[in-house]
Amino acid sequence: MSVSDFNRYIELYRKSVTNAALFIVKEPADAEDIAQDVFLKLYTYTEPFNDDAHVKAWLLRCAVNAAINSVRAGKRRRAVSTEDIAELPDTKQTSYSEVTAAVMRLEPKYRAAVFLHYYEGYTVEETAKLLGVSAAAVKWRLKRARGTLRELLEERS
Repeated sequence: MSVSDFNRYIELYRKSVTNAALFIVKEPADAEDIAQDVFLKLYTYTEPFNDDAHVKAWLLRCAVNAAINSVRAGKRRRAVSTEDIAELPDTKQTSYSEVTAAVMRLEPKYRAAVFLHYYEGYTVEETAKLLGVSAAAVKWRLKRARGTLRELLEERS
C-alpha cells in the first residue's frame, strides 16, 4: 500500500473507526488507541482490497473486534459521558443525549450491532460479516437492543 493511499484512508475513515471503538470501550482515549492500532495493522496488511468500501469494512471489523477484546480483557471499564460522543451521527430521536446514554448502557455485543447497523448504515448481512456472526444473530442482537433501549427510555420518562 502506498503512503498516499494510507494517508487517504486515515483521512476518510479515522472518525468512523474511532467511533466504532468508542461505542464499545466507552473511553475516548482508549478508542483513539484502538484506532491507531487498527491503522497500523492496515499499514502492514499485505492482502489487496477490492475498493474503498472493502477497506472501510475491514477497518471497522478490526476496530470492533479489538474493542470487544479489550472489554473482555477488563482493561477498559470506565464510563464515558454523552458529550464525549457528540460527534456521532444523529439518531433522529427527540432527545439525542437520552438515546445515546441508553445505547451506551447496552452490552458490548449489542452496542456493536447497533453502531454498525444504525449509525454506520450497514445492512444486517454486512453487519453480520463485520462481526463474524450470522445474519440471524445480528437480527436477534438488534431486536434485543431495541427492547432494552425501549425499557431504558421508558424508565427515564
